[in-house]
Amino acid sequence: MQKIVCLDLEGVLVPEIWIAFSEASGIPELKRTTRDEPDYDKLMNWRLEILRSHGLGLKEIQKTIAAIDPLPGAKEFLDSLHPLCQVIIISDTFTQFASPLMEKLGWPTLFCNSLIVNPEGEITGFQMRIEQSKLSTVKALQSIGFETIAAGDSYNDLAMIQAGKTGFLFRTTEKIKADFPQIPAYETYEDLLAAIQAALQV
Repeated sequence: MQKIVCLDLEGVLVPEIWIAFSEASGIPELKRTTRDEPDYDKLMNWRLEILRSHGLGLKEIQKTIAAIDPLPGAKEFLDSLHPLCQVIIISDTFTQFASPLMEKLGWPTLFCNSLIVNPEGEITGFQMRIEQSKLSTVKALQSIGFETIAAGDSYNDLAMIQAGKTGFLFRTTEKIKADFPQIPAYETYEDLLAAIQAALQV
């Protein structure tokens, strides 16, 4: 059976976009991520309310994103993976955020969501690609003959990590590691690459 690697984006390959924007905008509340809040809809609606209250929109966030680079070693990690297997990045981020980062990573395949933006640039909502997008995607891949190997760092990655043939945590929190001790956890790209290589050979 063919194997495919499914990776989270933020925290695994690039810095957390909302944390970067929190620092750039001086709004500490926006540092809250899926590492802290498992309910993604609740988290995003809360973020959008904060943006509205400060009069901030897509343009301001994209300005911050333009200055973000992939995490050190991330592109080299992807470059090492690509000859070994197919790789898909499955993220709860949005196309309007991710495109500049995909260019810096060498344009890997990305499945993500979309923002709803009015003509004035205000983010008025968001459209998820599919319900439970990460889990639904790996199940769809499995249904067409792939074994999935997944890695991520947050609560919203756990379903896709646990649903596949093999899964790994990468640079996650101590709480998530303690709550899910059965999932191997790694801190370096070298160790994660070695674990994925081993899984590909089984």
